[in-house]
Amino acid sequence: MKFIDEYRDGEKARPIIEEIHRLANEPVRLMEVCGTHTFSIARYGLRQALPETIELISGPGCPVCVTSNGDLDRAISMTRIPGAAVATFGDMVRVPGSDSSLALERAAGRDVRVVYSPLDGLRIAEENPQINIIFLGVGFETTAPAVAATALEARSRGIKNFFVFSAHKIVPKALKALLNLGEIKLDGFLLPGHVSAIIGSRPYEFIPEQYGLACVISGFEPLDILQSVLMLVRQLGNRRPLVEIQYRRGVKPDGNPRALEVMDRVFQPADVEWRGLGWIEGTGLALREELADLDASRVFDIPIPSAKEAKGCRCGDVLRGAIRPEGCALFATVCTPQSPVGPCMVSFEGSCAAAYKYGS
Repeated sequence: MKFIDEYRDGEKARPIIEEIHRLANEPVRLMEVCGTHTFSIARYGLRQALPETIELISGPGCPVCVTSNGDLDRAISMTRIPGAAVATFGDMVRVPGSDSSLALERAAGRDVRVVYSPLDGLRIAEENPQINIIFLGVGFETTAPAVAATALEARSRGIKNFFVFSAHKIVPKALKALLNLGEIKLDGFLLPGHVSAIIGSRPYEFIPEQYGLACVISGFEPLDILQSVLMLVRQLGNRRPLVEIQYRRGVKPDGNPRALEVMDRVFQPADVEWRGLGWIEGTGLALREELADLDASRVFDIPIPSAKEAKGCRCGDVLRGAIRPEGCALFATVCTPQSPVGPCMVSFEGSCAAAYKYGS
């Protein structure tokens, strides 16, 4: 198939759905890790198309959502540094921290800039040498290479007023931490396509080997997801779990070596806190010592306030798959996209935002 509409063709979907219904005779619980999968599943009504034996559960695949309140509060504190501006992606601006948000700080007159890429932040720094631009890097392995390349570009061009505050996280070890909790029973994973385009399929091989769970790296269109579900059902029927790639137009087993090399030049593993999962060893990306002069957390005296969660918000439980968005008492009442209490209602990839917009 060549064009996007072909991946949304109901007639092509019909035989896949029929085959899933034919094969899915036993209860199956599958977790879609990526927030973009969650959004597509809700938007196209895929849960309703699948048999009742298949349950799809949303996981910790929204990078904005898993960013801890501690990191958010530090980013908010950076807006108060004299002569500094914080640049970040748009979906971070409205995420509430413990007592404020970047949007509220901007409304109070502080310099918060929405950019579409880290290179936009570098351009702003070059054009405004009197301002220290702090780029808030949030995302998984998908966005980290671009931030790493921008940091190297800043160094090579001698731009001294561009800094990075890295809140980047890596996915595979977080899935291991989730499984080790033993909180929910799963039979398989729909693994993220964007992340896997960078890291490939090999980093997930511990899941079938150690936990006996089926895995398929999926694309994001309706036919991608349905085909991936069918592949998972077949794996489970054969009782031979492995990591398969459905999203072959974007993912290779070894990933993107160039992107991985750039990430490795700039970042090193760090222990970080995930919303809903707590502190997980080696799942963050911190700038290496040789790039300390670009690291906002080392260059600036950033207060580390005592973080607190919004009362009644169960975003962490949603991210672990322990409850559905509707299981939170604040959902669609106190917490709405217009007045979000937690990040799961803010981000495009948030489970609560998807459920609010499209229903269950």
